[in-house]
Amino acid sequence: MFLSVKEMEIRKVRFDETVPPGKIDYSRADVRQISPLVAVGSAVMVENAEGEVHITGKFKVDLEADCDRCLGRASFPIESAFDLFYMPAPSAKPEHHHRSPREEEIELDEGESEVGFYEGSGLELNDVLLEQILLALPMQRICKEDCLGICPVCGRNRNETSCSCREKPADDRWKALRDLK
Repeated sequence: MFLSVKEMEIRKVRFDETVPPGKIDYSRADVRQISPLVAVGSAVMVENAEGEVHITGKFKVDLEADCDRCLGRASFPIESAFDLFYMPAPSAKPEHHHRSPREEEIELDEGESEVGFYEGSGLELNDVLLEQILLALPMQRICKEDCLGICPVCGRNRNETSCSCREKPADDRWKALRDLK
């Protein structure tokens, strides 16, 4: 769904979207959407602010990724609310003709660091949701808190089968030099 700034100038834009798996590209985060993404909220122009948009809402989705420890499947049900502000992207004037406005550094006022920017006539809701979903994902993606991981010797998933491998001591090539003391 496209959130049009022109429509927001007239009225509050409400959304109640259900996005099936496959419509949003999660490849950069290496996760898969396994349930419909349900998002409800609204977008409105901020009064007395030049083109500033305020988007609020909540979403719910189930994602799946490879476990960081055992490489098995790990599911992540995510439910979160958001309260976001977006401003029109500043139009930077290039100092050098060979640089585009996107390459110019833009100085932000204090408080603008938590404000997003949009270009053109509005925002794509799916892009807003993707950003919020990626922020809500845990840093370490594990299938369960007590995941045993993969055996470094035989490569078996220790959650599925136990092995009698003994980890080899680390290669200590500096031992002979330390023993000289």
